[in-house]
Amino acid sequence: MNIAIVGTGYVGLVSGACFSEMGIDVTCVDIDREKIEQLQQGKMPIYEPGLDELVRRNMEAGRLHFTTDLVSCLDQVEVVFSAVGTPPDEDGSADLQYVLAVARTFGQHINKYTLLVTKSTVPVGTAQKVKAVIREELDKRGVNVEFEVASNPEFLKEGAAIKDFMSPDRVVVGVESERAKKVMTKLYRPFLTNNFRVYFMDIPSAEMTKYAANAMLATRISFMNDIANLCDLVGANVDMVRKGIGSDSRIGNKFLYAGCGYGGSCFPKDVKALAHTAREHGYEMGVIEAVEAVNARQKEVVVQKLRQLTGDLAGKTIALWGLAFKPETDDMREAPALVVIDRLLTAGAQVKVYDPVAMDECRRRLGDAVTYCADMYEAVVDADALVLLTEWKVFRVPSWPLLRKMMKAPVIVDGRNIYDKEEVVSEGFTYKAIGK
Repeated sequence: MNIAIVGTGYVGLVSGACFSEMGIDVTCVDIDREKIEQLQQGKMPIYEPGLDELVRRNMEAGRLHFTTDLVSCLDQVEVVFSAVGTPPDEDGSADLQYVLAVARTFGQHINKYTLLVTKSTVPVGTAQKVKAVIREELDKRGVNVEFEVASNPEFLKEGAAIKDFMSPDRVVVGVESERAKKVMTKLYRPFLTNNFRVYFMDIPSAEMTKYAANAMLATRISFMNDIANLCDLVGANVDMVRKGIGSDSRIGNKFLYAGCGYGGSCFPKDVKALAHTAREHGYEMGVIEAVEAVNARQKEVVVQKLRQLTGDLAGKTIALWGLAFKPETDDMREAPALVVIDRLLTAGAQVKVYDPVAMDECRRRLGDAVTYCADMYEAVVDADALVLLTEWKVFRVPSWPLLRKMMKAPVIVDGRNIYDKEEVVSEGFTYKAIGK
């Protein structure tokens, strides 16, 4: 089976590598010539554990190819996946220009039945827009080539994307015909031989499922952050509260960890887009609007706690451990670190940073605005305070005596609640966490 995947970002590249691992011939397409040339040389544009080896192995096996020219492979493929970006516009809506550009090229050049599958996260109703663009291009050509569209939203967790793709909890597919259903079944059956967890549904429901899933997870995070902030005021411990409510089978314990806010490529963008879709239809999603507002406020909490402990931040040296929005990725999109760094620099502080993999991404975004350190301990030399923003494993068991010796002042703000307060205080530190 031959397929093409347009877009070699996080979703497209992981999808292409995983499909090829199952014996499918995959051509990954991107208009970024430099990125394609790097991929052809085995250089990854993103950090994802295991991805470089997976790509290399399947390139060597002749199943995974990279090109800038979608047209050159259209006659050979049965399915084209659209995995291009849908960045948010200023009003929070998803920008569909790249999705529709793929549809336009598709309509201009297909010569046989081909299924166009949208894997990008798109608002409900996008499939109809895609169909209209394809039909428009076919009409311009004066041809009547059969085609169909489908929706197959991704549910990959950065840092565990390969495992998620190869052994998914579920695969959601929106189709309009039995023919499209059979094609998608053929694609996914190798991944789900023991338990075929593909949920076929209409396309609008598939489009909505992606947004609803991310909005639910974001809601749980913002809810717990709101609870954590109240715990700080009333003297409760959010970790105890989390265990207490998470043991309820109706609630469960996933995504109930308080911290300094969520970030990444999905939750912030998708929450905004869902709220915007509702407003377009004359409905205000009060819960979703509040989720976004709480998360924006939560990213300020770390700096507020720093001020409580150190006073005026002007002239202070603050060490940050963690820049990526979560461990096992170099992704800094909407990361709390960006807000914290901005507030610290605006207050006149000197900022020293370390992250196991996101240093280059930080340099790309911030240039020389902060001091980049070779390791976690270099970052704390002469620091007036240490702030933990990403719960990388390497940060979990630091040498407290060494930190105490190297820091100017023994102050720690734990933005991810990974440390035991009694232990840290017993080592001579002043310690603040979220909701404890």
